[in-house]
Amino acid sequence: MTAWTTRADVRRAVDRLWSQGALLRAAWPGGGIEFPHRFALKGPSSAQWSERFDEARRWIAGLEGLPLVWREFTHPTLGRNRVPVAVEWAEPGELAAFAGKAGETRRFVSLAETVTARVPALAPWATAHPLRFLQLADDAERLVGVVEWVAAHPRPGVYLRQIDVPGVHSKFVEARRGVLTEWLDLALAPEAIDPEARGVGRFAERFGFAVKPQFVRFRPLDSSLPGPRDLSWRVEDWTAWDPPPRRLVITENETNYLSLPPVTGAWAVFGAGYAFDGWKPAAWLAGAEVWYWGDLDTHGFAILDQLRAVVPRARSFLMDEATLLAHREFWGREDSPADRALTRLTEHEQAVYQGLVGDRWGPRLRLEQEHLRYQSVCRELESLFRPK
Repeated sequence: MTAWTTRADVRRAVDRLWSQGALLRAAWPGGGIEFPHRFALKGPSSAQWSERFDEARRWIAGLEGLPLVWREFTHPTLGRNRVPVAVEWAEPGELAAFAGKAGETRRFVSLAETVTARVPALAPWATAHPLRFLQLADDAERLVGVVEWVAAHPRPGVYLRQIDVPGVHSKFVEARRGVLTEWLDLALAPEAIDPEARGVGRFAERFGFAVKPQFVRFRPLDSSLPGPRDLSWRVEDWTAWDPPPRRLVITENETNYLSLPPVTGAWAVFGAGYAFDGWKPAAWLAGAEVWYWGDLDTHGFAILDQLRAVVPRARSFLMDEATLLAHREFWGREDSPADRALTRLTEHEQAVYQGLVGDRWGPRLRLEQEHLRYQSVCRELESLFRPK
């Protein structure tokens, strides 16, 4: 009997339709399921009707209450009988009710009608993502409000905080940048979208909002250099520095940045991590002496590689095998190592990077820069900048 379709089998099939979004699509124009919608049943064969007559009758009883389609047949022994061959729902409401999703379906239809009446371009999205659409029900009014506002103010040049929609604040938008990107891509004219700005992290750039300014923090390592002892400038001001510095020492750790020893004619820069793109307008970097000190791990070398995309002549220090081996007691473990081709490393840097990627000295090895002995740092800088 296990080969015969049971009520539970029908229920599982309908549950799959729900989890695939097909039931909600069925309630929406062009939903893709034709009605009446039929689910075929596998029942007893002619021989099984003779051999397992009582089981066959119990099988039919187990299907009672379903909208069954029957077929009459004449059995050589049992005479004229009828057997259910399918379950058939006449319209989407019946199918939704059987699935126990009538309320959710009505809510989806109401929501889709409201949203697409205001922004017709969102109709394909509602059809393609009905379950996600239903999950957004509580936010839909505000989401549509944001789409309408941006459509009325293409590439507005203001901060997200300045979107003037009831109930909408910058955190609301930031938390929903993924779905808003999908909706705005459908609703806006192509010229209102920057296709090169991809990912939620570049939402503001993609749709022409003002971007939070980048800052560069730096301080003089030479007491004879004039001005404040610790500064933070917008990156566009820093790249236009005139007259520019002739020597930079970049480090990624704040404590190291604050404690670097004196270096003649040099400025310390609190590192930018992977955010060096904003430095590209600084033409003066091509003529400056730039030194980089990052963590001795795969990401430290990846950051160095990215820096060299902007400053090809940048040099590293304290990122070599000798430094790594001299500080064994401070070795740690890198949680998510990088493992990609870095094409801008020197031969010696590449050897250390490949050694880290290949676990040459230990699994996922890292040496954080703040663990280096301070006197080692002082000696290295003294050696690097000793007058020749």
